[in-house]
Amino acid sequence: MPNFCAAPNCTRKSTQSDLAFFRFPRDPARCQKWVENCRRADLEDKTPDQLNKHYRLCAKHFETSMICRTSEDEIRTLKQKKINETSEQEQKHKEINNSNAQNPSAEEGSEEHDEDILPLTLEEKENKEYLKSLFEILILMGKQNIPLDGHEADEIPEGLFTPDNFQALLECRINSGEEVLRKRFETTAVNTLFCSKTQQKQMLEICESCIREETLREVRDSHFFSIITDDVVDIAGEEQLPVLVRFVDESHNLREEFLGFLPYEADAEILAVKFHTTITEKWGLNMEYCRGQAYIVSSGFSSKMKVVASRLLEKYPQAIYTLCSSCALNMWLAKSVPVMGVSVALGTIEEVCSFFHQSPQLLLELDSVISALFQTNEEKSKDLKETCHSQWTGRHDAFEILVDLLQALVLCLDGINSDTNTRWNNSIAGRAFVLCSAVTDFDFIVTIVVLKNVLSFTRAFGKNLQGQTSDVFFAASSLTAVLHSLNEVMENIEVYHEFWFEEATSLATKLDIQVKLPGKFRRAQQGNLESQLTSESYYKEALSVPTVEHIIQELKDIFSEQHLKALKCLSLVPSVMGQLKFNTSEEHHADMYRSDLPNPDTLSAELHCWRIKWKHRGKDIELPSTIYEALHLPDIKFFPNVYALLKVLCILPVMKVENERYENGRKRLKAYLRNTLTDQRSSNLALLNINFDIKHDLDLMVDTYIKLYTTKSELPTDNSETIENT
Repeated sequence: MPNFCAAPNCTRKSTQSDLAFFRFPRDPARCQKWVENCRRADLEDKTPDQLNKHYRLCAKHFETSMICRTSEDEIRTLKQKKINETSEQEQKHKEINNSNAQNPSAEEGSEEHDEDILPLTLEEKENKEYLKSLFEILILMGKQNIPLDGHEADEIPEGLFTPDNFQALLECRINSGEEVLRKRFETTAVNTLFCSKTQQKQMLEICESCIREETLREVRDSHFFSIITDDVVDIAGEEQLPVLVRFVDESHNLREEFLGFLPYEADAEILAVKFHTTITEKWGLNMEYCRGQAYIVSSGFSSKMKVVASRLLEKYPQAIYTLCSSCALNMWLAKSVPVMGVSVALGTIEEVCSFFHQSPQLLLELDSVISALFQTNEEKSKDLKETCHSQWTGRHDAFEILVDLLQALVLCLDGINSDTNTRWNNSIAGRAFVLCSAVTDFDFIVTIVVLKNVLSFTRAFGKNLQGQTSDVFFAASSLTAVLHSLNEVMENIEVYHEFWFEEATSLATKLDIQVKLPGKFRRAQQGNLESQLTSESYYKEALSVPTVEHIIQELKDIFSEQHLKALKCLSLVPSVMGQLKFNTSEEHHADMYRSDLPNPDTLSAELHCWRIKWKHRGKDIELPSTIYEALHLPDIKFFPNVYALLKVLCILPVMKVENERYENGRKRLKAYLRNTLTDQRSSNLALLNINFDIKHDLDLMVDTYIKLYTTKSELPTDNSETIENT
């Protein structure tokens, strides 16, 4: 927009001056007076709209008497008058605002009632329309993932005014002829911030709260829910925990929705308190209805989130701590191992996978290396290539895959780095060199080999947990055998570790990698003549022993007695009943959910009818194989206790979301983080972007803003900020 001063012989530009610049008014009479005062013949044939959009006057050539504006004192007087006249109504508003999280619909009804009692003035109506326009812009920016700030401060030359994205969209709507905004800003300098950063933040928080409330309303209606957090992420330089909620909606669909971010605290006890406070007090969820909790975290945060889980269990014993279905058990276990080498190895694996997935050409390069290495085994070659094109790092057998792939990865990375035909740019070649160095370190080799072998004992068990409902049910019975095997490994760790280390040594030799102690440990031992520690004994104590011990304990923690009893209740699913020859005992296991049942006294009789219904079904009727199918049966409401039990079991984090349409929260969260630069991320805008399809009530947002801020004289008209060119 050419923000030159339109006065004759004036060369000032709004981007290079401390002076305010003003638009020509659209009112024909006032606009004509401005043109006459400019004494420019070339402006006389321009329409008021054209002049308003494209021409400006600097403050030196601007006559303040031309402005028609209501004084700020008048506005404050009008507000105070309204407050004095409606003190009783204002008291009611405060009560409604305090209970806003519990019943937003009641608030809207009360608003309508109050407005009937005290009709809005013309100025108040205009102000509400104006605020609505601002909220529309913020919601648009959130849905389209447009950052509020348009330019980094160090990118703007000194003395230059460049509007942020919010200001630019606001000006675009003004220039497009939006009457509400035009009237508000017609006489405001164009190098002035129309809406301050403080107000933008206030409005964003209201947008976030109102949109979250739509999801929370459905959660409350369904009563029971589970809480899940994903791995800690960086939001504009701050560590935050993404929080999701699971519930069954009124259409009997299991949904997993994103609720927002919580600031991460280094102190586990403080984190536990703030976690609970946010969910209950800020978001208004009743944790008495929480039936499950799961936390996907890397090793650095695992122990702290276990403190959160235990504190919640102390308060709410039915909020079972479980695995999350979106994460394979073996990866879950590996992420929580408190060994730095494991954490580093997992990060390296993710980086390698990400490197090859950044372009089809890199994947094709890896394909050609795999073909050359496995030319005598075409089936193996085909399987590995298909695996490489998937997100294999999240699979239950990821460490087996990595060991099979390692030679191909090393050769490919080495080839990309040393390529003399300049097929790859410096960035790709440089990254290939760094990754090749990381995967050819003996510490990495021995870590992935030990993880592969230790987690081989939980691989089948974990695969079943992500399988069909019947697989999950029978997996609960196999935990004892899994723990027995791992305890046997722990008792004979000397023998097992010897085999594991020998495998790691053979792989290292094959790749021409030197077998040695970690550099950090070697440097610490310099000068210690008595140290005769070998690589094998070092890795036994530093890696194998703590890994096996941790996995045994973690399995016990995740699969508590309560969790196993809950999984045993899956025999309610007709297909599982059939496999058990309808000889089941759900009533015994369902005792833990007795208080959740509508008619607990009739549970025994109802379960008997449920079994008879499926045992004597028609030959052409198939047994429902999932909770999802059972919940959607036409006659499910005739079994109210079974219906209630199925709903509670369904929301346990360990159960997979059968219909992918309703797992949008996690997918959109990943997409937002993948597509947004760290310093441009916003916890407020993220919620709008991820939940873009949730309905929003602009009137409610405006009313909330007015209630919270108008009595403090914090209307946008009172807080415009001029950017000083300093």
